[in-house]
Amino acid sequence: MTGAPRRIWGLIYRHLALYRRSWPRLVELAYWPVLQMCIWGFVTEFMVRQSGWAAAASGVLIGAVLLWEVCLRSQMGFAISFLEEVWSRNLGNLFVAPIRPWELVGGLIAMSVLRMLAGIVPAILLAWALYAFDILAIGPALPLFFANLMAMGWAVAAAVTAMILRYGAGAEALAWSVLFGLAPLSAVFYPVAVLPPWLQPVALAIPATHVFEGMRAALLEGRFAAGNLAAATALNLVWLGAAAALFTAVFRTARRKGLLLNVGE
Repeated sequence: MTGAPRRIWGLIYRHLALYRRSWPRLVELAYWPVLQMCIWGFVTEFMVRQSGWAAAASGVLIGAVLLWEVCLRSQMGFAISFLEEVWSRNLGNLFVAPIRPWELVGGLIAMSVLRMLAGIVPAILLAWALYAFDILAIGPALPLFFANLMAMGWAVAAAVTAMILRYGAGAEALAWSVLFGLAPLSAVFYPVAVLPPWLQPVALAIPATHVFEGMRAALLEGRFAAGNLAAATALNLVWLGAAAALFTAVFRTARRKGLLLNVGE
């Protein structure tokens, strides 16, 4: 392994080494997805026992929780991997080495996938064991739903990372808050039609909204939501392009002004 793949692997291994000897870090990866699954799973069980309609739609809520965690864990995995470089004051060391910005982003994306899988797989198994929910019931669109949610998470994380590079520690809270702020508009637990008419165009500009609309179509109507998938993919291309442009511009500014050595202070 030589060149860029070797440098990206070096970035990934630096984070994997932290988890190899730290069981609290490993537990933390699965803690929140499993906790969310327990809470919403038992809420769903209660609804099933109280309402015939809820019984017909019982898998929708659990499916929504699982898919939202895919997006959330992808974003958090990317952002926290970057923040760990900031907290350890390692950014300056990284860029003394011949590492290009896209290689840093590649390493962060790889770590976000690993962190997401470490969190979501236990939650999927728990949903199957406790509530008899099989995520494969979503159908052949499932891998595409996953891909679109991960892509949205990366776009948000890249934008957040750019803000941290530009504004330092004062922007770190964005890593935890931005995606939660988008949740009410992403139609995670309810259709877009529930929102006020003036908010619906805003919701439809979010890639995740189309994923969750497609998930409900798959679980409740048994149909492949090709239109929703196409819309989510197109929006993700726009979001990723905008996030990449922002990250590139801010990174160049940070390098020119020497902010890479002072970020986090």
